[in-house]
Amino acid sequence: MAIRDRGMMKWQAAFQLPELAKTQRDFWRYTERQAKPIIDEHEAEEFDLRIIYAMEYDHSVKLTVWDDGFTLDITGRIHYVDPITHELRIEVMLGGVERVSFDSIVRVKVVN
Repeated sequence: MAIRDRGMMKWQAAFQLPELAKTQRDFWRYTERQAKPIIDEHEAEEFDLRIIYAMEYDHSVKLTVWDDGFTLDITGRIHYVDPITHELRIEVMLGGVERVSFDSIVRVKVVN
């Protein structure tokens, strides 16, 4: 006689409160948040020089962007620097264009 296992159904009774599970996920996500790093004038000038260099010689850049407590990396070629809206337009490898605000940039690295 074979044993019939109900799989994940046997654990469903423990998760009858979806609101509780969502609250716990949100809490753990909130505890992983980081404060926005402070960028001084020297670092901002270094970022500008790296961006100008990458645009002039058509190199890719790897930007680390701060977004609501978390950092994410964007890699691509800088297409346009918009001084009016204070944004960079970056052609990502998938063919799309990302818009990144100057204020959210935490790190700039030139990739050959």
